[in-house]
Amino acid sequence: MTNTLEVLQQTLEQQFPNAVHNFLESFGVMEFETTQPQSLKVLTFLYDNENFQYRFLADLTAVHFPEKKGQELQVVYHLHQLEKKNTIRIKVNVPIEKSEVFSASALFAAANWMERETYDFFGVQFIGHPNLKRILNVDEMDYFPLRKEYGLEDNTRLDKDDEMFGRGASTLLKE
Repeated sequence: MTNTLEVLQQTLEQQFPNAVHNFLESFGVMEFETTQPQSLKVLTFLYDNENFQYRFLADLTAVHFPEKKGQELQVVYHLHQLEKKNTIRIKVNVPIEKSEVFSASALFAAANWMERETYDFFGVQFIGHPNLKRILNVDEMDYFPLRKEYGLEDNTRLDKDDEMFGRGASTLLKE
């Protein structure tokens, strides 16, 4: 069986009705979204199914969309099928108030540290993770730095004043 987007979509829709949607292909990578309750089952199916065999977790991260109420955090998996050299992207949207996704660390050993990093920077809780704690930031940190909740610069700092970099109003007036 060939591994096209149509075959992948048909198979997943038959196996997981109402749990997979928004199939598309961009830049040679197939992608789709799944629901939080079914996310681990979908990953396991793609791993175990002989027609797909997506057994390499290339990346796992999150994206913060503060404007998408009820789906502010999106966990993104990139799975690779080594023999046919296919990559797929799987997205799971969760609310920021209850940002929980099932851990894939029992399926993919590499997910252990990737999930810890995603927790550390975005605050996604991975249910069933064996040791979910901060991996790069200090334990005392009480926020998640890659969420878009904070300004890029502290406007109260004098050393960040545009005047000091020649971009202030007085510089523009001289030109």
